[in-house]
Amino acid sequence: MPDHYAISHTIAFVEKHGYGLLFFWVLAEQSAIPLPSVPLLLAAGALIRTGRLQVLPAIACCVIAAAIADTIWFQLGSHGGRRILRLLCRVSLEPDSCVRQTENAFLKFGMRSLLVSKFIPGLNAVAAPLAGNSKRSYWRFLLYDLMGTSIWSASYLALGYLFSDQLETVFVYASRMGSSLILLVAGLFVLWIGWKFIQRRRFLRQLDVARINPEELRDRLNAGENLFMVDLRTRLPDYPNVIPGAIRISPEELAAHSQEIPRDREIILFCS
Repeated sequence: MPDHYAISHTIAFVEKHGYGLLFFWVLAEQSAIPLPSVPLLLAAGALIRTGRLQVLPAIACCVIAAAIADTIWFQLGSHGGRRILRLLCRVSLEPDSCVRQTENAFLKFGMRSLLVSKFIPGLNAVAAPLAGNSKRSYWRFLLYDLMGTSIWSASYLALGYLFSDQLETVFVYASRMGSSLILLVAGLFVLWIGWKFIQRRRFLRQLDVARINPEELRDRLNAGENLFMVDLRTRLPDYPNVIPGAIRISPEELAAHSQEIPRDREIILFCS
């Protein structure tokens, strides 16, 4: 009885405040607050199947909320550049690679990457400020952003619609486990974060061994040392020109261009 009461109470709450919940939850998530919207979208999809919510208003709530948050991030990216990107990426477990990976995706696919960015956590976090930083047209950005959010929200609503019976079964089992489920999920999450933190610390210790600061590099160049420099930075508008004497190769192209890198000189890889 308590399980069925909890289920019916939760469903009634979502049914009563469904559109408002969707709007403010998606707005919070797209504002970089760690509140995953997928479970709520799945629940809303199940309610759409029973006729308690309507599909078009549900999608509209998600699209409008995301457009508001993404517009703010786009403008911040236009004026703050990479500082905004780095601020967002600090919450990532792999902040050193976050900016570069998303920049590469955006450079490769352009505004089309916005069509799938909501499905990719890392790209979703920085896609809007990255588009602003690239000096693209806001209205073109908004068009792709609206289409991407529509695809994202409709996909998860459809999944909730199709698997509403299975979702109810999962919810029943979760209710029976009660606080034990919360403790289990929290424990696994802490272990995962701990493992990623250990991996990151190991990587940084290895990286420190071979690191060279800009002043040391300048002094060695002024001393006439025969160094070979590779500029790994992404080609975005706020980057300066290629370093004099260096060749520019993206990290993904290193293997393909390995013949351009000499074997008889010390190699300096420059990234930012």
